[in-house]
Amino acid sequence: MRIAKRLLAGFAAALLAGTALAQEINFGIIATDKAAALKDMWEPFIADMRKETGLKINAFYATDYAGVIEAQRFNKVQVAWYGNKSAMEAVDRANGEVFAQFIDLEGTPGYYSYVITHRDSPINSLDDMFKRGKELSFGAGDPNSTSGTLVPGYYVFTQRGVDPKDVFKVVRPGNHGANLLAVLNKQVDVATNNSEELDKLKMKDPAKRAEVKILWTSPLIPRDPLVWRKDLPEDAKAKIKNFVLAYGKDDREKQVLKNMLQIRGFRASTDAQLIPIRQLELAKNRKKLETDAQMAEAEKRTKLAEIDAKLAELAKQAK
Repeated sequence: MRIAKRLLAGFAAALLAGTALAQEINFGIIATDKAAALKDMWEPFIADMRKETGLKINAFYATDYAGVIEAQRFNKVQVAWYGNKSAMEAVDRANGEVFAQFIDLEGTPGYYSYVITHRDSPINSLDDMFKRGKELSFGAGDPNSTSGTLVPGYYVFTQRGVDPKDVFKVVRPGNHGANLLAVLNKQVDVATNNSEELDKLKMKDPAKRAEVKILWTSPLIPRDPLVWRKDLPEDAKAKIKNFVLAYGKDDREKQVLKNMLQIRGFRASTDAQLIPIRQLELAKNRKKLETDAQMAEAEKRTKLAEIDAKLAELAKQAK
């Protein structure tokens, strides 16, 4: 009987060990460009992570930001690269937690959202854009994009009390790569984009970069975070975090990072980096509420008070 118990115990342990060894970690990559282009950029980094950590890391490419968020929500993705707005959604809805943040080539803590047009366009400012809006097509960002939607949505449109669909003749949502290509090919008149995408273009094709005219530049946006699921095993978290924070130590790794997203490495971070984005989202919603002529005043006051309470709490957390 004792021998049988020992054999059963040993068999169970072997099964558990086999399960642990077989565990796969899917790394989600948001759809800022076509999947083939993203794979070229990210695969060397993913391969190095696989080799250095000893974990079975697979890259996961979705057709939009929501695809990565939902995959992480249902534990089909355990670690992911996000923009700040999509990271906020992952933290709130997908058991996510920020653990690292990009560092760009100059060591600055942020990047910029743009509204762009072609160099040949007669549009030279936001005032020009709004005056001629009903003649123009607009390349909007992914709904969960920080620099493609949230930031320009608030600063360019909400603060003027307008919605893009009411400003332009046509609104065509797309990722950063698609919007940039559409501007270069004169398929849309104006579009949102960001400094990361234009810096990549400048590195690959300076002449093409010179064809892009920037109409508006945002305030500084915090650099993108990496987010893991909170329930990822602690040993896997330690291996991944150690790898990420140490990456970029030699010339080859530095080139991998530069080719990926014009970055030089990562630093440790937490959910606290999302506080400015949460404040921006709430401020945008507050502005819309204030101008909502259809809502009853009592309901509006209640909702505004709720938003103000959340903003006050975030202000405390920011300190």
